[in-house]
Amino acid sequence: MSDVARLYRLTLEQHESGARYHAVAEEGVPMREIAEAIGAGLGVPVVSLSQDETADHFGWLSMFVGRDMRASSTWTRERLGWQPMGPSLIADLRAGEYRRASAA
Repeated sequence: MSDVARLYRLTLEQHESGARYHAVAEEGVPMREIAEAIGAGLGVPVVSLSQDETADHFGWLSMFVGRDMRASSTWTRERLGWQPMGPSLIADLRAGEYRRASAA
């Protein structure tokens, strides 16, 4: 069972009205590493962009690309006893599972 599926099960079993849970296994993965892993998997070059170039390239998505949006699952882990067991984000992207899913 995937980490997220286990977390959903735990949240349903231990329902707490209004609670917000974060299903992240790690914190602070740089956007550059994410882009490089995706670019390598798709066989496309990855280049650095200035803030202005980012806005032109990504449009409305640029407000997410350029932000430091750290999420922590510390509270989720403590509250629900959830422990992620899957691969790291970068390892998962490098494995290329997303490519097979998009081709189906």
